[in-house]
Amino acid sequence: MSYDSLHKRLHGKIAKDTAKELKISNALAVPKIEKVVINVGINKSKMDGKERIGYIGDTLAQITGQKPVFTRARKAISNFKVRENMIVGAMVTLRGKHMEEFLDRLISYSIPRIRDFRGLSTKLDGHGNYSIGIRDHSIFPEVPPPDAKQIFGMQIQITTTTNSDEEAMVLLKEIGLPFRRKQEETNKKSEKKEAKEAEEPKEAKEAEETKETEETKAAEKSTSSKKKEDDSVEEKTVSPDTESTS
Repeated sequence: MSYDSLHKRLHGKIAKDTAKELKISNALAVPKIEKVVINVGINKSKMDGKERIGYIGDTLAQITGQKPVFTRARKAISNFKVRENMIVGAMVTLRGKHMEEFLDRLISYSIPRIRDFRGLSTKLDGHGNYSIGIRDHSIFPEVPPPDAKQIFGMQIQITTTTNSDEEAMVLLKEIGLPFRRKQEETNKKSEKKEAKEAEEPKEAKEAEETKETEETKAAEKSTSSKKKEDDSVEEKTVSPDTESTS
Protein backbone atom coordinates (compact mmCIF):
# COMPACT_ATOMS: atom_id res chain seq x y z
CA MET A 1 0.00 0.00 0.00
CA SER A 2 1.54 3.29 -1.16
CA TYR A 3 1.62 6.31 1.15
CA ASP A 4 0.26 9.55 -0.33
CA SER A 5 2.16 12.66 0.68
CA LEU A 6 0.40 15.54 2.43
CA HIS A 7 0.74 17.63 -0.73
CA LYS A 8 -1.41 15.14 -2.69
CA ARG A 9 -3.93 14.74 0.12
CA LEU A 10 -4.30 18.51 0.67
CA HIS A 11 -5.22 19.05 -2.97
CA GLY A 12 -7.33 15.88 -3.16
CA LYS A 13 -9.06 13.97 -0.39
CA ILE A 14 -8.62 16.53 2.42
CA ALA A 15 -10.03 19.39 0.32
CA LYS A 16 -13.06 17.27 -0.72
CA ASP A 17 -13.76 16.04 2.83
CA THR A 18 -13.53 19.53 4.38
CA ALA A 19 -15.80 20.98 1.68
CA LYS A 20 -18.31 18.18 2.26
CA GLU A 21 -18.31 18.57 6.06
CA LEU A 22 -18.55 22.37 5.94
CA LYS A 23 -21.08 22.22 3.05
CA ILE A 24 -19.05 24.52 0.80
CA SER A 25 -19.81 24.23 -2.92
CA ASN A 26 -17.10 26.64 -4.13
CA ALA A 27 -13.66 24.97 -4.16
CA LEU A 28 -11.88 28.34 -3.72
CA ALA A 29 -13.77 29.01 -0.45
CA VAL A 30 -12.47 25.83 1.22
CA PRO A 31 -10.08 26.70 4.11
CA LYS A 32 -6.39 26.01 3.46
CA ILE A 33 -3.11 26.26 5.32
CA GLU A 34 -1.40 29.53 4.46
CA LYS A 35 1.93 29.24 6.33
CA VAL A 36 3.71 27.60 9.27
CA VAL A 37 5.94 29.70 11.57
CA ILE A 38 8.48 28.08 13.93
CA ASN A 39 9.65 30.32 16.80
CA VAL A 40 12.43 29.73 19.34
CA GLY A 41 12.98 32.15 22.21
CA ILE A 42 16.60 32.61 23.28
CA ASN A 43 16.97 33.18 27.02
CA LYS A 44 20.12 35.10 27.97
CA SER A 45 20.66 33.23 31.26
CA LYS A 46 20.41 29.74 29.69
CA MET A 47 21.24 30.19 26.01
CA ASP A 48 23.84 32.93 26.01
CA GLY A 49 26.92 32.56 23.82
CA LYS A 50 27.69 32.40 20.11
CA GLU A 51 28.07 28.62 20.15
CA ARG A 52 24.59 28.14 21.67
CA ILE A 53 22.94 30.53 19.23
CA GLY A 54 24.79 28.84 16.37
CA TYR A 55 23.59 25.43 17.55
CA ILE A 56 19.95 26.64 17.62
CA GLY A 57 20.32 28.05 14.10
CA ASP A 58 21.86 24.82 12.76
CA THR A 59 19.22 22.58 14.35
CA LEU A 60 16.37 24.74 13.06
CA ALA A 61 17.90 24.58 9.58
CA GLN A 62 18.10 20.76 9.86
CA ILE A 63 14.50 20.46 11.10
CA THR A 64 12.88 22.85 8.63
CA GLY A 65 15.26 22.73 5.65
CA GLN A 66 15.45 26.53 5.70
CA LYS A 67 17.88 28.99 7.28
CA PRO A 68 16.33 30.77 10.32
CA VAL A 69 16.12 34.52 10.85
CA PHE A 70 17.43 35.77 14.21
CA THR A 71 15.17 38.37 15.82
CA ARG A 72 16.74 41.21 17.81
CA ALA A 73 15.49 43.35 20.69
CA ARG A 74 14.17 46.77 19.68
CA LYS A 75 14.49 48.25 23.17
CA ALA A 76 16.78 47.75 26.15
CA ILE A 77 14.93 46.31 29.18
CA SER A 78 17.06 46.33 32.32
CA ASN A 79 14.73 44.06 34.35
CA PHE A 80 15.16 41.23 31.83
CA LYS A 81 18.87 42.03 31.22
CA VAL A 82 18.11 42.70 27.55
CA ARG A 83 20.20 45.20 25.62
CA GLU A 84 19.16 46.93 22.43
CA ASN A 85 19.89 44.96 19.22
CA MET A 86 20.57 41.76 21.22
CA ILE A 87 19.47 38.39 19.73
CA VAL A 88 16.33 37.24 21.56
CA GLY A 89 14.92 34.59 19.21
CA ALA A 90 15.04 32.63 15.96
CA MET A 91 12.21 32.28 13.46
CA VAL A 92 11.47 30.24 10.32
CA THR A 93 8.46 30.86 8.04
CA LEU A 94 7.49 27.97 5.76
CA ARG A 95 5.18 28.11 2.75
CA GLY A 96 4.29 25.84 -0.15
CA LYS A 97 5.99 22.45 -0.46
CA HIS A 98 8.47 23.10 2.37
CA MET A 99 5.50 23.73 4.68
CA GLU A 100 3.65 20.61 3.55
CA GLU A 101 6.73 18.39 3.95
CA PHE A 102 7.40 19.79 7.44
CA LEU A 103 3.77 19.21 8.55
CA ASP A 104 3.87 15.67 7.13
CA ARG A 105 7.02 14.85 9.13
CA LEU A 106 5.63 16.57 12.25
CA ILE A 107 2.35 14.61 12.25
CA SER A 108 3.66 11.20 11.20
CA TYR A 109 7.11 11.04 12.90
CA SER A 110 7.74 13.79 15.46
CA ILE A 111 4.52 14.11 17.50
CA PRO A 112 4.33 10.33 18.20
CA ARG A 113 7.83 10.60 19.75
CA ILE A 114 6.65 13.03 22.47
CA ARG A 115 6.97 11.42 25.89
CA ASP A 116 3.66 10.73 27.71
CA PHE A 117 1.68 12.18 24.81
CA ARG A 118 -2.08 12.39 25.44
CA GLY A 119 -3.21 14.47 22.49
CA LEU A 120 -3.04 18.12 21.44
CA SER A 121 -5.25 20.84 22.91
CA THR A 122 -8.34 21.84 20.92
CA LYS A 123 -8.02 25.57 21.68
CA LEU A 124 -7.46 27.97 18.78
CA ASP A 125 -6.71 31.70 18.91
CA GLY A 126 -10.17 32.86 17.76
CA HIS A 127 -8.99 33.75 14.23
CA GLY A 128 -8.59 30.26 12.77
CA ASN A 129 -4.90 29.84 13.73
CA TYR A 130 -3.43 27.05 15.86
CA SER A 131 -0.16 26.89 17.81
CA ILE A 132 1.68 23.86 19.20
CA GLY A 133 4.19 24.19 22.03
CA ILE A 134 7.10 21.72 22.05
CA ARG A 135 9.43 21.52 25.06
CA ASP A 136 12.07 19.18 23.62
CA HIS A 137 13.41 19.66 20.07
CA SER A 138 14.94 16.18 20.06
CA ILE A 139 11.56 14.67 19.01
CA PHE A 140 12.51 15.50 15.42
CA PRO A 141 14.38 12.55 13.87
CA GLU A 142 16.56 14.88 11.72
CA VAL A 143 18.45 16.04 14.83
CA PRO A 144 21.03 13.77 16.54
CA PRO A 145 20.38 13.16 20.26
CA PRO A 146 21.64 16.27 22.10
CA ASP A 147 23.05 16.80 25.58
CA ALA A 148 20.69 17.80 28.39
CA LYS A 149 22.03 21.38 28.36
CA GLN A 150 21.43 21.77 24.62
CA ILE A 151 17.69 20.96 24.68
CA PHE A 152 15.42 23.87 23.79
CA GLY A 153 11.70 24.34 23.12
CA MET A 154 9.81 25.92 20.26
CA GLN A 155 6.40 27.11 19.15
CA ILE A 156 4.85 25.98 15.86
CA GLN A 157 2.07 28.25 14.61
CA ILE A 158 -0.20 27.04 11.80
CA THR A 159 -1.96 29.91 9.99
CA THR A 160 -5.06 29.13 7.91
CA THR A 161 -6.98 31.17 5.32
CA THR A 162 -10.17 31.18 7.42
CA ASN A 163 -11.10 33.38 10.40
CA SER A 164 -13.44 30.78 11.91
CA ASP A 165 -12.15 28.38 14.57
CA GLU A 166 -14.74 25.73 13.63
CA GLU A 167 -13.67 25.64 9.98
CA ALA A 168 -9.99 25.60 10.93
CA MET A 169 -10.59 22.73 13.38
CA VAL A 170 -12.28 20.66 10.64
CA LEU A 171 -9.30 21.26 8.34
CA LEU A 172 -6.72 20.37 11.01
CA LYS A 173 -8.60 17.18 11.92
CA GLU A 174 -8.70 16.16 8.26
CA ILE A 175 -4.93 16.76 7.98
CA GLY A 176 -4.43 14.32 10.86
CA LEU A 177 -3.42 16.35 13.92
CA PRO A 178 -3.99 14.08 16.98
CA PHE A 179 -6.29 16.20 19.15
CA ARG A 180 -7.27 15.31 22.69
CA ARG A 181 -10.68 13.67 23.07
CA LYS A 182 -13.54 15.50 24.75
CA GLN A 183 -13.73 13.02 27.64
CA GLU A 184 -10.05 13.58 28.47
CA GLU A 185 -10.56 17.34 28.34
CA THR A 186 -13.59 17.10 30.64
CA ASN A 187 -11.57 14.88 33.01
CA LYS A 188 -8.78 17.46 33.07
CA LYS A 189 -11.27 20.25 33.75
CA SER A 190 -12.90 18.23 36.55
CA GLU A 191 -9.47 17.55 38.09
CA LYS A 192 -8.70 21.28 38.03
CA LYS A 193 -12.11 22.02 39.60
CA GLU A 194 -11.52 19.47 42.35
CA ALA A 195 -8.10 20.96 43.06
CA LYS A 196 -9.66 24.44 43.28
CA GLU A 197 -12.43 23.18 45.54
CA ALA A 198 -9.84 21.51 47.77
CA GLU A 199 -7.95 24.80 48.01
CA GLU A 200 -11.08 26.88 48.72
CA PRO A 201 -11.95 25.28 52.11
CA LYS A 202 -8.36 25.78 53.25
CA GLU A 203 -8.59 29.47 52.35
CA ALA A 204 -12.00 29.72 54.05
CA LYS A 205 -10.59 28.08 57.20
CA GLU A 206 -7.65 30.47 57.23
CA ALA A 207 -10.02 33.42 56.80
CA GLU A 208 -12.21 32.16 59.67
CA GLU A 209 -9.18 31.70 61.91
CA THR A 210 -7.95 35.22 61.17
CA LYS A 211 -11.46 36.55 61.86
CA GLU A 212 -11.60 34.72 65.20
CA THR A 213 -8.20 36.03 66.24
CA GLU A 214 -9.20 39.59 65.29
CA GLU A 215 -12.46 39.25 67.25
CA THR A 216 -10.65 37.91 70.34
CA LYS A 217 -8.12 40.76 70.12
CA ALA A 218 -10.95 43.30 69.82
CA ALA A 219 -12.75 41.72 72.79
CA GLU A 220 -9.59 41.80 74.90
CA LYS A 221 -9.05 45.47 74.02
CA SER A 222 -12.65 46.37 74.93
CA THR A 223 -12.41 44.53 78.28
CA SER A 224 -9.10 46.22 79.10
CA SER A 225 -10.52 49.66 78.24
CA LYS A 226 -13.61 48.93 80.39
CA LYS A 227 -11.40 47.93 83.34
CA LYS A 228 -9.43 51.17 83.02
CA GLU A 229 -12.64 53.22 82.97
CA ASP A 230 -13.95 51.40 86.07
CA ASP A 231 -10.69 52.00 87.91
CA SER A 232 -10.79 55.70 87.07
CA VAL A 233 -14.43 55.97 88.28
CA GLU A 234 -13.53 54.22 91.56
CA GLU A 235 -10.63 56.64 92.12
CA LYS A 236 -12.94 59.61 91.56
CA THR A 237 -15.54 58.28 94.04
CA VAL A 238 -12.91 57.52 96.68
CA SER A 239 -11.19 60.94 96.62
CA PRO A 240 -14.09 63.13 98.09
CA ASP A 241 -14.62 60.72 101.03
CA THR A 242 -11.00 60.98 102.00
CA GLU A 243 -11.26 64.82 101.90
CA SER A 244 -14.34 64.83 104.24
CA THR A 245 -12.66 62.55 106.78
CA SER A 246 -9.66 64.79 106.87
